[in-house]
This record gives sequence, structure tokens and C-alpha cells, in this order.
Amino acid sequence: MTLVDGDCISVTDGEGQIKRINKADLSGLAIETNDSGPWGADVWWLIFGDEDQLACTFPQGATGEGAVVDFLTSLPSFDHSEMIKAMTSTGNAVFPVWRKAA
Repeated sequence: MTLVDGDCISVTDGEGQIKRINKADLSGLAIETNDSGPWGADVWWLIFGDEDQLACTFPQGATGEGAVVDFLTSLPSFDHSEMIKAMTSTGNAVFPVWRKAA
């Protein structure tokens, strides 16, 4: 499950573990694809925080994904063309789609 609210993004994994990141602490975003589709989760959003550490991840189709993706894709300089490449990928790859301006 994913959730975006006033100050943060939170992701609850299948085991009930919750990971949160403040929007202000976002440093980068990437989309990781793999070759497990159509049966497995083959598209993952990767959210990076302080010191470019991976803060949380969620698969395409996660509950609440729409609102989080809407927020992420509205970030200044989000690379929509890289997102399109990721969404059409059927292999193992990582597509950087946003980096916080220095």
C-alpha cells in the first residue's frame, strides 16, 4: 500500500513494515523493470532520500499507487520520456526519472 499526504510518502510492504520519506528529503527517483511479467511484479518505483539512500519501493499496481505516481510525475524536471521507456521495457533495467536540483 502506498500513501502520499501533506508532508510524506509512506509505503507498507506485504509484511506490514512501513517506510516513510518526507517529500522535502526526496533526492531521486528511478523505475526498475525486470523480466518476470506478466506473472510477477515487473515494474518497481524506487524512491531515494538523504545521501541517495533507497528510502522505499513499491510495485506498479500497489494500492494507492495512483496518488503517489501523480505526485512523483508532477515534480519539476520529471523525465516523462524515461518513464515511457520504463513502462515499455520487458527486460532487467533501471530508468532514472528524476533528480533533485542541486
